Amino acid sequence: MKKAIVFDNSGTLLERYRVIKDVSTGELFTDVNSLHLIDSMDSLALVVLQFNTNCLLNLDSNTLISDVIKQHNIDFDVSFTSCETTKEEVTDILENENQATISDITDGFTILKEKIPKMELCNGPAVIIDINKNKIVYTITSAGKLFSEVIDTIKILQSRGIEIYIASGDRKGAINKLAEILNVNKKHAFGTVSPKGKCKVVRCLKDRGYKVMMVGDGLNDVLAFNNADVSVLTVEQEEEVSPKLINKTDYVIQKISEVISIDF
Repeated sequence: MKKAIVFDNSGTLLERYRVIKDVSTGELFTDVNSLHLIDSMDSLALVVLQFNTNCLLNLDSNTLISDVIKQHNIDFDVSFTSCETTKEEVTDILENENQATISDITDGFTILKEKIPKMELCNGPAVIIDINKNKIVYTITSAGKLFSEVIDTIKILQSRGIEIYIASGDRKGAINKLAEILNVNKKHAFGTVSPKGKCKVVRCLKDRGYKVMMVGDGLNDVLAFNNADVSVLTVEQEEEVSPKLINKTDYVIQKISEVISIDF
């Protein structure tokens, strides 16, 4: 039987570093899980902006994020939400928001550069909007570096004839770059997909006759876990894991290389 493994990105393939800023108070957080934050409330949505944050350094830091989105026609996708919403509703909020500025994104740069000087992977901005309040409540700046055994693990799996896919809520450009680094077919790399989108990737592979393993670390992987033949939770990121996730997985691994030993 044909086999495929679908990997999440941040926290699974990439050691993730994230800075979250509370727009109303100006407080910066490095130890808050954005998905848990959204899951704890009933009107929040994680919106990934499809551009590289480095371009913001050339703009006035006091410029509204909403103005940048409109002036540069920046696309976006909702990757995780605790409520039902539409792209039209999110567009209206993003284009008319009048509080969050570029500095709310770039203020996290200094912290990230201490951890990852080049900030080459997963470098992109996101915002958390409150659907009920019609505003941006948090900004997120993130970067990452591959866990040490990722490249060798992917090579071994590919040598066994297992097809590798990536399905992540992260920025599309970063996922395409990751696919290139890992020698994964870019047609097998899906960026800024929602939990339903990850589930769709798994289902499509199963419909094509594949036996599918899903490997992830976050709440946005639960639906894909439920539909995969084998689900694997990786805790290499060393963040608190939601009970909702632990109860939905077949295996828990400490390092990504342990995937090699799972027979499916």
